[in-house]
Formats: sequence, structure tokens, C-alpha cells
Amino acid sequence: MAQKWFRAHPLLSRLQIKRGGAMESWMTSGEGHPRRWAILAVLVVSLLVVVLDNTVLNIALPTIQRDLNASQSELVWAIDSYILSFAALLFTMGVLGDRYGRKKVLSGGLLLFGVASGVCAFSTSGGMLIGWRAVMGIGGAAVMPVTLAIITVVFPPHERGKAIGMWAGAVGGAIALGPVLGGVLLQNPNWTNWLTGNDWGSVFLINVPIVAVGLYFVWRIVPETKNPAAGKLDFRGLFVSALGMFLLVYGIIHASETKAWLVAPVMVPIALGILLITLFVIVEAKSEHASFDVSLFKNRGYAISLAAVSLAFFALSGVTFTLPFYFQIIRGFGTLAAGMCFVPFAAGQLLAAPRSAAMVMKFGYRKVMTTGLVLVSLSLLGLTQVNGETPLWVTLVIFFFFGFGMGNVIAPASTLMQNVLPLSRVGAGSAVQNTVRQVGGALGVAIIGTVLATRYAANLNTAFEQSPIPIPAPVKAAASESLIATVNVLQNVPVVPASVVDGLQAKAFEAYVSASHFTTAISLVIVVIAALLVGFGLPMITPPTKHAAPTGPPVDAIDALIKKESAEYAQEAAQEAAQEYESKEHGADENKKF
Repeated sequence: MAQKWFRAHPLLSRLQIKRGGAMESWMTSGEGHPRRWAILAVLVVSLLVVVLDNTVLNIALPTIQRDLNASQSELVWAIDSYILSFAALLFTMGVLGDRYGRKKVLSGGLLLFGVASGVCAFSTSGGMLIGWRAVMGIGGAAVMPVTLAIITVVFPPHERGKAIGMWAGAVGGAIALGPVLGGVLLQNPNWTNWLTGNDWGSVFLINVPIVAVGLYFVWRIVPETKNPAAGKLDFRGLFVSALGMFLLVYGIIHASETKAWLVAPVMVPIALGILLITLFVIVEAKSEHASFDVSLFKNRGYAISLAAVSLAFFALSGVTFTLPFYFQIIRGFGTLAAGMCFVPFAAGQLLAAPRSAAMVMKFGYRKVMTTGLVLVSLSLLGLTQVNGETPLWVTLVIFFFFGFGMGNVIAPASTLMQNVLPLSRVGAGSAVQNTVRQVGGALGVAIIGTVLATRYAANLNTAFEQSPIPIPAPVKAAASESLIATVNVLQNVPVVPASVVDGLQAKAFEAYVSASHFTTAISLVIVVIAALLVGFGLPMITPPTKHAAPTGPPVDAIDALIKKESAEYAQEAAQEAAQEYESKEHGADENKKF
């Protein structure tokens, strides 16, 4: 009844005129955009290029380290410089999309991402790669929150779960497609090394044609949407949050260089970062035009879902950082074979994520998400038992269930969080969840990468002390930088016999596996905490059905205007009815006189 009145109400046409025709019937009818599935396909292509880049880079890390002679901390920064700028600007890009148009922000982000990718391919040093990766993160920050916001706008509530499931499934597919594509490109460096001057530049050049295709179809198919009552840009909050994140992650990563945590160069930046992030949250909570909507965390369903998916991303980012070295160095796989090992993970996600909406309708958000987190926990437990002698099929089966569990966490959690938002705030709201989730990913890479480096160095030092002949201190220091550095140093030390080198290399592999088991155990604890939060804290929330009314007002400003003008309309109608009644009564009295 309410929906029929809303579609037929004369105020709607008046409001369309006031907004210059920007308000379209599909935004208010509850039926969704007529071309919403084609729009989803375009948005998925746009998203693929952002997600694809990180996983392509992961498989290329050993090659980049050899070619640029990069340290372990530079490798971590090559990952985190992108994630840092990405996470720091996500909510600002969401607000920009709400204010100036989501299609415009999406197009600008894709263009910047493509240009920066092209420059990265020609990097001649670790510093150049890190800097342009940060620029890529700025472009990527404009893509992810806007794609999710547009999906939320063009799809009605009862179809959002399926659409976001496909969106999340694309993320999972890209996670595996990245290593496979990277493996193919790195296996054939002659395709592009004549142009880039290196053997790994193709993993960035591949982004350029994908961006071109995405931009073409964005302009052809995706509609422009915005919030007519968008707030001011929060430049102060942007600066404080970006600086806080930088200091926090810098302190964590710097520990991989000092090989110690409880020292001033590590603890001071971490403490200052935490202080600034806390200040940022306090300021945003009191701001009248906050772009990071802290009030969303008052909703227990939103807060717990966001915590769960962020902790899961922490574990995922840490695991995908360590595994390429395991496959390529310890198992001796080529880049293509190592990339193919990630396919089962993607297969699990692609099976679970699109179907998670139907599972939620049957069992509810809490049961589906808890089951997914339990599967992820069991998979991480299995990875703590994997070593250089483990049959490959065992590792691949573990990967499949890892991906299947993640598919049953990311998609339902993203859908739940988007369904509690009004459509006018979906850009900023989706940016909040993506910001926190990417912060989880950044911390996952930083913490797991740093712990891995410090743990490996300690284990390797123990192995060197047990060597049958003394190892010079400079050799120990150079070898402890990373697993690749160890292999290179041991193979180029003439004073050490070959038999001793082979034994030390085997010990180095054991040291790396032991360190990776330790970091995987950290991820396991994190995911178990997430499972407990969801299992015991997430309220029973009923997913929207096809016949349910849209959740939240379509657009805040229009909704308020409709309420105001509806009251005025009702008052005028009541006055007209009273006057008509009085005139009839007056006419009846006059007739009685005659």
C-alpha cells in the first residue's frame, strides 16, 4: 500500500522537477534498475582490476626481490603502500561519490589506477615501486566503495544479497586469477621485458587494458547517482587518519629491520599512530560533517559483521603474503605452478559466495557466517601442519575449504551491513566497511610479514650456531634478510663446503616453515575470535524478502521533503474538505428557509 502510494503520489513528479529529472522511478519503486545485472557485470570488471593487482604482485615478490635487490621491509612496503593509501582514502572517496556523482569518481579512480600501473611496470628501484604503488592505491580507493554503493542503489533489497554475493565471488575469483595470470606472465618474461627492461613489469602492464575496457562500459551502462544532501568534505579527518595509519604500519614494518619490537624506533611510531587513530575516531564522532560515520558502530549487527570480516581479511592477507615463498622457494615450483596452487581457494569462494544469499534466507546470517569462520579456522589449523614434504593435494584441499569458508563470511557480512544503510549514505557507509576491512588487510601484511621476518631470522641464527664450521657474522647478517637472501648468500660463499651449504639450506627451509607456522597460528587465533564474536554476539537478523518494503529512505533529503509536503498536502485537503462541508451545510440551511 505504502509503495503504491509512493509511486503514484504527485509529490514525486514535483520532486523530479526540482532535481532536474535526476530522480528516477527505479530509485523509489523498490524494483531496482532495469539494467541492473549488466551494471553489475561492469562493476565486477572494474573491481577485478583493483583486487587482481595485489594477488598478481604477491606471486611476483620473489622475482622483484631478486631483480631490484629489495629487502624484506621493501617488499612489505610494496604491498602496504598501496593498502595504506587505499584504506586512508576509502571513506573520503565514498563521500566524494555521494557528493559529486559515483560514476564520475569511479571513472576517475580507474583512470588514475591505470596510469600508475603503467608507471610501476618501469620501476628501477624499490622506492620508485613503493611510491607509484601508493598512487595506485588512491585510484583503487575510488573504485571499491563506489562499486558497492552503486550495487546497493540499483538493486532492490531482496536481490542485494545475491548481487553482493557475486561481487564478493569476483573478489575471490580475482584472488586466484591473480597468481595464475602472474604465473603465466612471469613464466614468459620475453613478452614484455624488451619494453620494461625487467622480468616482472608485465604484472602491472596487464592492468592497463582491463582499465580501458572497464572505463568504456562504465560510461556506456552505469547510471549516475549521488546524494543531494551530501555533507562537507572532512579534510582534517583525512589528514589525521592517514598520518595515524602511516605511523602505525611504519612502526610495525620497521620491526622487521630492527629484528626487535621493544625498541624506541618501533614503539614510538606505533604509539603515536594508535593515539592519532583514536583522536580521529573521537573527532569524527563529534563532527557534524563526519565522513567516517562512527554512529554506524552503534548497530550491533553492523559492528560485529564488520569486525568479523576485517579479522578474516587480516588472516587472508597474511597467508597470501607468505605462501608464494613457500611454493616457489621451498617446493621449487615455477611461477605458473605456484599461481595455479591458488585456484582451489578461488573455486571455494566462487562456489560459496553467490550461493550464500540462499543459505542466509534458509539459516540466517549468524549460522552461515559462523560456519564460514569455523571452516577458515580449520583450514588455518591444517596449514600449521604443512611442510616441505606434505603432499600437494592436501594443501590444495585445505585451500579449497579456506576459500569456501571466506565466501560464506565476506558476502553475507557485506550484504548485512549494506542493508542497514539508507541509500543516500551507501557510498560513505560502504567506504566505512571497506576502510576497516582494508585496515585489517594492511595490518595483516604488516604484522604477519614482520613477525615472519623476525621469527625466521631468530630460527636461522640458531641453525647457523649449530653449523659444523663457523659462519662469518657478515654472512649471517646478509642471509637473515629473507629466505631468498639466504639461498643467494649460501650459494655464493666460497669458504663453505657444498655439503655444509646443502645442510644449512635445508635448515633455512625448516626455519622458514617453522616461522610460517607461527604466523599462521596468529591468524588462527584471530579468526577464532571472529567466530566467537559472530556466534555469540550477532543478533538474529531476518534478511529482506521480495515483498518487503525497501529498508531505509531512498534519499534522505527527498524523504524529508516528501514528509513535509505530505503534511502540507494533507492539511490543505482537510481545509478544502471542511470548506466544502460548510458550504453544503450552509446551502442546506438556506433551502430549509424556503
